[in-house]
Amino acid sequence: MKISNIILISFFSILLLFSITTYINYKQSKLIAENNEAFSRSSIILRNSHRFQRNFLYMVSGLRGYLLTDDPFFIQTYDSAILENEKILNELISMVNTASDQRILLDDIKLLQGYWIDEFAMPLLDAKKQATASVSDRDVFDRIYRTKLGSGLEKDVQRSLQKKFSDFTNFEYGFRDSRKEIMTASLRYTENVSFYLTVISVVAGTMIALFIAYYISSRIVKMVTMANAIAAGDYQVHVSEEGNSELSQLGRALNEMAGILDLNISLLKKQKDELDQFAHTVSHDIKGPLRGIDNVVTWIEEDHRFDLPPKVNEYLAIIKGRVARAENLIKGILTYARVGKEEKIREHVNIRELISEVMEYSIPPRLGITLITAPDLPLLYTERLPLLQIFTNLIGNAFRHHDKAVGEVNVYCKSRGDLYEFFVSDDGPGIEVMYHEKIFEMFQTLKEKDAFESTGVGLAIVKKILHDRKLEVHMYSEPGMGSTFSFTWPKSL
Repeated sequence: MKISNIILISFFSILLLFSITTYINYKQSKLIAENNEAFSRSSIILRNSHRFQRNFLYMVSGLRGYLLTDDPFFIQTYDSAILENEKILNELISMVNTASDQRILLDDIKLLQGYWIDEFAMPLLDAKKQATASVSDRDVFDRIYRTKLGSGLEKDVQRSLQKKFSDFTNFEYGFRDSRKEIMTASLRYTENVSFYLTVISVVAGTMIALFIAYYISSRIVKMVTMANAIAAGDYQVHVSEEGNSELSQLGRALNEMAGILDLNISLLKKQKDELDQFAHTVSHDIKGPLRGIDNVVTWIEEDHRFDLPPKVNEYLAIIKGRVARAENLIKGILTYARVGKEEKIREHVNIRELISEVMEYSIPPRLGITLITAPDLPLLYTERLPLLQIFTNLIGNAFRHHDKAVGEVNVYCKSRGDLYEFFVSDDGPGIEVMYHEKIFEMFQTLKEKDAFESTGVGLAIVKKILHDRKLEVHMYSEPGMGSTFSFTWPKSL
């Protein structure tokens, strides 16, 4: 399976678990809202129930107080309690379900209150109002009072009304308790489900992350190891990859690349060996005829020096110059081909002594041209032969191409952190900017080959030696202002 598919499936699985958790919490929040609303309604019902019972007591006490004292304050209390109870009953009826037991109790309470008013309160109030007119009316009131209040029926109605309201209130309290139990159980269930789903999500996410990290990192480590092996020159290395994931495809591509590199490197090595063999063979085969030509010319000069015309002697000198140039060219090509192949032997190298050796054995002296070396040239522990070749070519070029009768070639250096920068400077003819890059190419020289015996290989050798060591060579020159070549070399290898 592809890694992208694994990541997508894992992501959507975790997202599904969190979505379920969120949905359950959402449903629980709705249930809590409904429960809060039910509790608010229940609180209103209980509060109105208590108010109704209190008002009914006010009605009873107001009625009795008015009947005994004839004080209008009591009748006002009675009237306000009746009006408020009417509103309370209507509000309670609107808040209670039609088919519930509470609705039946409310209907009974409404009927009992109406019965108490119609059968007891209103007749007594009417008789009380008429009792002030005559003695007979007072006797009628007394008889009605004893009949209505003395028989005990009125107290039975009160007790029945109180009992109905007590049942109504207990029913409401029972409803609140049941809702509370349901809510508590629902909260506990939601907490458990949310906890377990969250734990499952975290564990699953962690396991998926660890699996993907291990799956990717283990293969990347294999590929990095393979890349390091390829960089170290082992082109036959490969990684075992199965499946169709992106990393498996990359691993197989790396195996294929390593195989192609191994084939190409083997082919290059073979071609290089063949080219080296060809160069050595050709150079050896060419040197023989060149020596023969040189010997023949020498014999002619020795045997017929005074018999030959001056023009022929001039031609013979040109032939010898061309033979020497061809031999130097072959020698330069072989030196260029050997750059980087020699064994890297480190030793203590005194730069001043190295330059003295170059001047003594490698550069023909020129009258009027002086070499000046700085007194602070360093002592290095490094490769001697590459430095010898570099200084030989740079100083040799400065001497050979100098165009003045009297001049100087200066060698000095500067410290650049972990490197030394060496300079070979002359006050010769200088070089135009357009040729600054060209002169480092093979067989490139700024003078006519017929006028100056130069192979055009020396600076190419310098550049190759430094390039193989990831070092730099630069040139600063203007026509008529001389030239300065600089190159960097590590303080220690």
